[in-house]
Amino acid sequence: MSAPTTTTTDSSMTSKDYYFDSYSHFGIHEEMLKDAVRTKTYMNAILQNGHLFKDKVVLDVGCGTGILSMFAAKAGAAHVYGIDCSGIITQAKQIVHDNGFSDRITLIKGKVEEVELPVQHVDIIISEWMGYFLLYDCIKKIAMTEPLVDTVEGDAIVSNVCPILDIDLATVKKEDLAFKSPFSVVCARKDFCHALVAYFDCAFTHCHKPIAFSTGPRAKYTHWKQTVFYLSQPLTVRAGDVIEGTLSCVPNAANPRDLDIEIDVHFDGASSFHEKHQYYLR
Repeated sequence: MSAPTTTTTDSSMTSKDYYFDSYSHFGIHEEMLKDAVRTKTYMNAILQNGHLFKDKVVLDVGCGTGILSMFAAKAGAAHVYGIDCSGIITQAKQIVHDNGFSDRITLIKGKVEEVELPVQHVDIIISEWMGYFLLYDCIKKIAMTEPLVDTVEGDAIVSNVCPILDIDLATVKKEDLAFKSPFSVVCARKDFCHALVAYFDCAFTHCHKPIAFSTGPRAKYTHWKQTVFYLSQPLTVRAGDVIEGTLSCVPNAANPRDLDIEIDVHFDGASSFHEKHQYYLR
């Protein structure tokens, strides 16, 4: 039997309040924990690199149920501080206690920008920060402006893959997350192209034993699924045809957690097609 959750429904709540409040519910955490690719990859990245965590002070940003904090403690961390802004922190404290880590894990409710830790510095920062389309942490014509987050079958993909952004967390800057990238994909067969599909790959490259996973259509299912950007009309493509253009992505001005995406598509095949389309990931 699950414990009741308390959520805020004050009319004065901002979009940021609703974002954090949504993470108070058990359901969203259940979905993430049951994502075997996600959870096992993080577990392996931490436990198989215990030499990085041994006797270190660790900060877990957006700790949720505390699963990564417990992995870090199990890997030998001297102490782990977990921060989360949602009400799930109450249940997380009980989970940490029930698993015998209360002496080495301290959970704090608040925003990471505002919380004052009881230590001057930490050695390691861990976080499961990735959202849909990597950077988001969220058919009627009007709905076409919102990308569809869904599972795409690998056999439905008609072209090769084109990387559009490479992020190294060791060097990335905030301004790097607003980007404009060209793309060009070559079709592999005669078919119809209804949409462009985006996904991300994640690699823990600085570990002693590198670990990686993919959220692509041909990889094992994850809760991130894929992000589908529908075109206004299907394209008739043949083997060797090229679809190219640019994709720009910027954080929304009103709520930086949302994304404003513009895709400019050019196609010269059986018929010419040029479209510039705005999408909003909310």
